[in-house]
Amino acid sequence: MQRLHARDTGFAAAFAAVVSDRRESDADVARDVAAILADVRARGDEAVADYTARFDGHDLGDDWRIPAETCREAFDALDPALRAALELAAERIRAYHAAQVPEDRAYVDAVGVRLGAKWHPVDGAGLYVPGGRAAYPSSLLMNAIPAKVAGVGRLVVTTPTPKGQINPLVLAAAHLAGVDEVWRVGGAQAIAALAYGTKRIAPVDVITGPGNAWVAEAKRQLYGVVGIDMVAGPSEILVIADGANDPQWIAADLLSQAEHDPAAQAILITDDAAFADAVTEAVEAEIALLPTAAVARASWDAHGVIIVVDTLEEAPALANALAAEHVEIATSDPDALFAGIRHAGSVFLGRYTPEAIGDYVAGPNHVLPTGRRARFASGLSVLDFMKRTSFLSVSEASLGAVGPAAVALAEAEGLAAHARSIELRLGI
Repeated sequence: MQRLHARDTGFAAAFAAVVSDRRESDADVARDVAAILADVRARGDEAVADYTARFDGHDLGDDWRIPAETCREAFDALDPALRAALELAAERIRAYHAAQVPEDRAYVDAVGVRLGAKWHPVDGAGLYVPGGRAAYPSSLLMNAIPAKVAGVGRLVVTTPTPKGQINPLVLAAAHLAGVDEVWRVGGAQAIAALAYGTKRIAPVDVITGPGNAWVAEAKRQLYGVVGIDMVAGPSEILVIADGANDPQWIAADLLSQAEHDPAAQAILITDDAAFADAVTEAVEAEIALLPTAAVARASWDAHGVIIVVDTLEEAPALANALAAEHVEIATSDPDALFAGIRHAGSVFLGRYTPEAIGDYVAGPNHVLPTGRRARFASGLSVLDFMKRTSFLSVSEASLGAVGPAAVALAEAEGLAAHARSIELRLGI
């Protein structure tokens, strides 16, 4: 873990190094993924089956697709309290995303041109659900429910089943979210199958969902073949906290992301050096309690950072440079600091708002930009599953009002056919 003080000589350079620490895939991953994508495109199902046997230790045979009835049975078999928790999460996620559905627009402007836009869902969406280090039914809900709210007609889940083991929570979530197809394939080969299509798996229009470095790289390389929600890297959390917090709470918050991946990053900004010491001690105590201790330890030791500032008024500028996936503001007046936060995937306000609540039941989407992409990208939403078609209608009178300007611009660009298509209608 790295400890920095904003007043130290060399702080600017040390902080810049933290900001630029990408923690993402290297050239070898890109090369390997490119080969997998080309192979799946060429050999289709045969290649997908080969990679599944190699990486997941599972012979697909005729066991590619998990029946809807199996998903329903998994849901029905859940402990009632867990089933209720999933239902509560689904209800809150659905309500939050329903407010995101855009409205069609149509109007006539001052010269009589009719203008507007119509929104349509994509025909099919592919949702990737990890199944390696951990299985995430919450991610399935976060991806599938916005697609369903958008009106997507076909929802397809791909999820790896290592050694043939199926996670019943994922299947239960698929049933609850109304998923149409669940396929037992993962990794870059699953992304390729969704993008290109195979004899068994029909192609989709948009692919969303988190995954490991190979999945993220496959999505990056296939952007443009299909729509991609984002290229996500390792998890990140930035906690801005004053000394009035319980250090154990803040330590647990930092570790909530560190336990995801050895390359995850957890950062604390505080104006209290004694509190920073207390959090450091609390992290050590909390790690010892975690079944995910090995992963959390690797992340904290390699990428954990504590920054001590003279005043928390310095924190928003540092936060904007980091543009973190998750930002917690654990102060008595979080809105005062929130007003200065411009770049963040999602912000959690107040001492009783841990990031983890947003991962499950709060409502906003937990699929968020990482690797400083919050500077230009947003979290997953209904709009990722929709596209806008503009329209216009020009009358003879309104063409007379705007057409000559269009002719002048077309001629200036040297596009004579453009100009002539307007001039003929204008009679000039």
